[in-house]
Amino acid sequence: MQKFQFKKEIRASAQKVYETMLGLKEKTTYEYWTSAFNPTSTYEGSWDKGSNILFVGVDEKGKRGGMASEIEEHQPARFISIRHYGFVDGDTIITTGEQVEKWAGGHENYFYQENNGITTVTVELDTIAEYADYFNKIYPAALEKLKEVSERE
Repeated sequence: MQKFQFKKEIRASAQKVYETMLGLKEKTTYEYWTSAFNPTSTYEGSWDKGSNILFVGVDEKGKRGGMASEIEEHQPARFISIRHYGFVDGDTIITTGEQVEKWAGGHENYFYQENNGITTVTVELDTIAEYADYFNKIYPAALEKLKEVSERE
């Protein structure tokens, strides 16, 4: 697996950026920035430490898919660590097999650092080589959408 890092400065408090990114007050804020990945992107579950959470969307054929994950660490407005452990395929969660083994144990970490009313969001992401170009293109676009929705008054 390869580790990627993406950063974005946002003119809002760390608390606001954190709440917006996770959709804690309105789930639509999460769905807005993650629509860069899939227009139907959402999550099912809880952001609480130790909780399972599904990051899901529907493909062009109407089939539900995504990632099955666990919230390994959650320090509000400071740090969140998500460990991916499987795939969602329709109504099934797949946790074994060749595709899962490529990703097993991969993390997606969010860091929030506020300084003088500007929050730097840092995303660290483990991914396999075949998705490197995709994430290098899409993650910056997603963080731009996060900036846009977080800076709205």
